[in-house]
Amino acid sequence: MTRLLIVDDHPLVREGLKARLGSVPGLEVVGEAGDAQEASAQVALTHPDLVLMDVGMKDVNGIELTRRLIAEQPHLLVLMLSMYDNPEYVNRAMHSGARGYVLKDAPASDIIDAIAAVTSGGSFLSPAVSGRLFRAQTPRPVMSLRESEILACLAKGRSSKQIAQELDLSVRTVESHRQNIKRKLKLEGQAELIRYAVEHCRDFGGA
Repeated sequence: MTRLLIVDDHPLVREGLKARLGSVPGLEVVGEAGDAQEASAQVALTHPDLVLMDVGMKDVNGIELTRRLIAEQPHLLVLMLSMYDNPEYVNRAMHSGARGYVLKDAPASDIIDAIAAVTSGGSFLSPAVSGRLFRAQTPRPVMSLRESEILACLAKGRSSKQIAQELDLSVRTVESHRQNIKRKLKLEGQAELIRYAVEHCRDFGGA
């Protein structure tokens, strides 16, 4: 049996995954967690073989949490589950030690196939993710997960105040991220920043 821990900050997502994966032969869902602190405690308590890890969590994101958990337990397998398909997230996730990356809107069979591949010593990328990585020929500035989220919000027309509320940040922190993004992208003003976000929103997790 493969012992599976589900980490996602949305209870409904966790319930859906437990219901779907709990009936798969050879899989046992031994626990769940909604944030980094709970995840660390559950790993110590339940000793899972594999962690199904959400990328976009508040406080500590799934990529950083993966890095921490694997540093503590090098034999732990982590499979990322994300709504974001941009290559930057995928590369960061795999460099953190994750063995696979599956999209949340992928068929359940993809998640099951990914679990089988990872527990067999291989790796797995959702077909859509593989396609985007193949097409990502132009080097892009390295954005942090938070900067990517803010770009996606800007592409949707959000103000700094709205972004702060949505991401549970201060307005000052959002403004600081906006300045860093402009510096990295070599953009002069706010208008250029908004235009870039709209044109490239899919590359940074936008809808």
